[in-house]
Amino acid sequence: MKLAIVRQKYNPYGGAERFIERAIGALRAHEGVEVTLLAREWKEAPGYTFWRVNPPYRGSLTRDRSFSSAIRRALATTGDRFDLVQSHERIPGIAIYRAGDGVHATWLGLRARAQTRWQRFNVWINPYHPYVLKQERLMFTHRALRAVICNSTMVRDDIAARFRTPASKLHVIYNGVDLDAFNPRQAEQRANVRAALGIAQDAPLFLYVGSGFERKGVARLLEALAGTAAPAAAAIVGADKNAAAYQAQAKRLGLEGRAHFLGPREDLPMLYGAADAFVLPTLYDPMPNAALEALASGLPVVTTRQCGAREFIREGENGYVLDALDVAGLSQVMGVLAAPGRAAGMREAARASVAHLSLDAMAGQLLALYRELAAPPPNVKISV
Repeated sequence: MKLAIVRQKYNPYGGAERFIERAIGALRAHEGVEVTLLAREWKEAPGYTFWRVNPPYRGSLTRDRSFSSAIRRALATTGDRFDLVQSHERIPGIAIYRAGDGVHATWLGLRARAQTRWQRFNVWINPYHPYVLKQERLMFTHRALRAVICNSTMVRDDIAARFRTPASKLHVIYNGVDLDAFNPRQAEQRANVRAALGIAQDAPLFLYVGSGFERKGVARLLEALAGTAAPAAAAIVGADKNAAAYQAQAKRLGLEGRAHFLGPREDLPMLYGAADAFVLPTLYDPMPNAALEALASGLPVVTTRQCGAREFIREGENGYVLDALDVAGLSQVMGVLAAPGRAAGMREAARASVAHLSLDAMAGQLLALYRELAAPPPNVKISV
């Protein structure tokens, strides 16, 4: 089977990129699967062939528009060499779309809840968003679309409701987790990791992992931490162009020595092992890998109703689910988890809740879908 995967640009900390890398790694174990990756740029790695598709652009609108046009032209002339094409970008006319970024229309609506009137106005006049909304609607209603891979039931139900995409085309395939790398045994290094990071050994430690601090709720996490009794602390892992502003917020809230901004890290298993609980007060997140990794590591997870990972949370057993803007509720829950033994008592339930999400299980589901779709539909071609 010859599979083409489309993703515009590599981000080493992006959820879609981590899904692709894990999927390629898992699929590579199955003979007869050849993967070609079409992107502007990607890091070199074994297991796939890389085709560079990098038309010039200026700004986010022309970036997406030029890439979409270039991909459609490339597939119109060479697409017959692939059995299936799977896009991770909103490009109408491609057979398989993985909705890892969720629904843009939903994101804009949820984002507006936390914005000022001026911020909402700036979004409204930005031509990029109407373009994405149009492409999204064209893609989900295009006759060439044969399957949508949804990473949560939240995303599946949203697409069905907004675009009336037939249920037969919507397939929930959860992100796979490396259950060997992410496991409760990492807590054995807790003392050493905390000492290296300068975090007190006796501090209840809440871990946040994610780039894009506005969407994923770092400001609300800091506010909630300020309302949680010391010595409770937070380790904030991820990249953001406005990280300095969040560090300044932490200082204003009197969180020196309690809010630790660690930047992007590659030693995530060790960090999960050093923490007591995972907190992601996100405005919108289809299915964050970090939440699944935290559960696999035995950490209770606190997240929001606007996060796809909510379906793995059993209230009070392996975590808590709140509204994204409920800072008081978040602070209260963090206080509960900071109590001696409370978070540790959820370790077994946290691990069990995602024990079925192995990389092999994900690869098996993907392969089953690909084989089902391998025969091309009649009289449907990608239009330029």
